[in-house]
Amino acid sequence: MEVAEALVDAGHHVVGVASPALRDGHSDESSALSWDRLRSWAFPRDVPWTDSKTLRARHLPDSVDIILAAHSHAFIGRETRARAKVAAIGYHPSLLPLHRGRDAIRWTIRDGDKAAGGTVYHLTERTDGGPIAAQEHVLVPRGSTARSLWREHLAPLGVHLLLRVVNDLAQGRRVEVPQDDELATWEPAMDSAPLFKPELIALPGSASDAVVSDSWALRTG
Repeated sequence: MEVAEALVDAGHHVVGVASPALRDGHSDESSALSWDRLRSWAFPRDVPWTDSKTLRARHLPDSVDIILAAHSHAFIGRETRARAKVAAIGYHPSLLPLHRGRDAIRWTIRDGDKAAGGTVYHLTERTDGGPIAAQEHVLVPRGSTARSLWREHLAPLGVHLLLRVVNDLAQGRRVEVPQDDELATWEPAMDSAPLFKPELIALPGSASDAVVSDSWALRTG
């Protein structure tokens, strides 16, 4: 939600959002208080919302310039990415190629890393492996937890980096720095199901799409 607000404040137009229907631990679909925060943000602004469980390329309007995934745990398929005229980008809370995977922050704390960071990268078929568009580091304060590191440092950094990259793309500046796979690390999820990537089991030549959560479709300018 903070990313959406920052983009709108900067003059970009959000043409659609996708997120889970309900907040974690809630089940009352009839109560707006149970809705996911991004869904609640979109409703009064007349921004089209789609449940991330059912989102496919056909749900994206023709006017999409950028697809943006803010720390999404879902895979965005190639057909969906192709709907974006300019770019499909995502934010990952680590200094990619380090700590690829959905529990990057928890592994950062577990490994006792002294430095962490955030990366905006171009979405590709390789999970967390696309070219880097922007990256910055932060020092990990003594006594940090995964929650405090995210809320106090990495989430605000994500807003900053995503806005910077979108602004650059709107001005025709495109940065793509390949990741060094020899330095890459991949940690498994600590308590979650494996990442859902149906394209890996699709029949040859097919172009199925996976769900996308916490995402925005933008028209720049």
